[in-house]
Amino acid sequence: MSRLLLDSHIWLWYTAGSRDLPAVLRDAIDQAVGACWLSPITLWEVGMLAHKGKVRLRQDAGEWIAQALDRFPLREAPINFEVAREVSELELPQSDPADHFLAATARVFGLTLVTMDGHLALSEEVETLTV
Repeated sequence: MSRLLLDSHIWLWYTAGSRDLPAVLRDAIDQAVGACWLSPITLWEVGMLAHKGKVRLRQDAGEWIAQALDRFPLREAPINFEVAREVSELELPQSDPADHFLAATARVFGLTLVTMDGHLALSEEVETLTV
């Protein structure tokens, strides 16, 4: 069974039941229940997107995140010293710090990053699952 790290948009779409999430990725996540991971960076990113109005949630971001984690429990992929060191080793085509931390997290913990981010999907720096 694959061990999957969910990119922020993938977690949002999956949790919300969004049609933006392709069926093949939804099925992969469904089949990997118990082996899906989430980075604290994703929680931060969702909170920031909600605060900036780029993501609309039905309630306060903190409440939404807590309820989402209750409905779909995930393993925490912590930001530790090894992940922080790995960030500086990555050569990604974009400068988004969140993407760098997610890619480093996937590498350190041996996870496949589920993403629809074209930059990450094309990168040879991290194993991805995408469409």
